[in-house]
Amino acid sequence: MTEQQARIVAFDDVPPNRRRGGDVRALLTPTTAGATSGFMGVAVVRPGERISEHYHPYSEEFVYVTAGAFEVDLDDVPHPLRTGQGLLIPKDVRHRFRNTGDVEARLVFHLGPLAPRPDLGHVDTEETDETAPAGVVS
Repeated sequence: MTEQQARIVAFDDVPPNRRRGGDVRALLTPTTAGATSGFMGVAVVRPGERISEHYHPYSEEFVYVTAGAFEVDLDDVPHPLRTGQGLLIPKDVRHRFRNTGDVEARLVFHLGPLAPRPDLGHVDTEETDETAPAGVVS
């Protein structure tokens, strides 16, 4: 049996994922750190940017805002979320984050438990330029 090891992963060690908007980096994952119960990351969202609507069918999402202000839509109901506040998003709840301020906003997220396969853990419910089918501009 292999014993799990402590692991430190820096923000700059992980490439940005801009597929759904913002700069999302999954820092501590099964791949990067050998995580077995969930994964954790950071999202950086510039003023006027958003992270497109999606939901997680297997996981709760825990969010903590470290800088700036967001408006988060939970099943189409907007809620303000600012520095120093945490949010629990239950599984299957559609959510979208928008930076409503005039400075960069940052949040830390954790999802758990893990989905049976990575491709099942995140369901997009709206298209962005990155998620649109080839040849389609949204």
